[in-house]
Amino acid sequence: MQKEMQITISFDSKGYLLEGAKSYKLHLPKGIPASDFWSIIVYNSISRLMIHTSQPWPSVSSSDGDLVRNKDKSVDVWFGPETGKGKESNWIKTKPGEQWYMILRLYYPLESWFNKKWRPGELEEFK
Repeated sequence: MQKEMQITISFDSKGYLLEGAKSYKLHLPKGIPASDFWSIIVYNSISRLMIHTSQPWPSVSSSDGDLVRNKDKSVDVWFGPETGKGKESNWIKTKPGEQWYMILRLYYPLESWFNKKWRPGELEEFK
């Protein structure tokens, strides 16, 4: 059994590199195929290190106690320099002037990942 699968996303849904000054939403449909847990971490595109902001850890994870799930059990993750009201638990802070990318990790992925019945949404810019 595969222990971990990674999905790296560096571009938004229109094909543009991810910019720290812009805000984005990633929709993870219900049934996220990780039998242990999943996590998203944001990295600086140049240094390849996790981004450094006032947020203690640039991540959102299924093991976060305050993670907000939608009514249908899907999850929306928000990225940007400022968070909107009600999005704080599912938000990763970015830095204006820095390009970034994210990695979604699925720990002990399930069959729906391998047979391609589940896929994350695309990063959508929002204003």
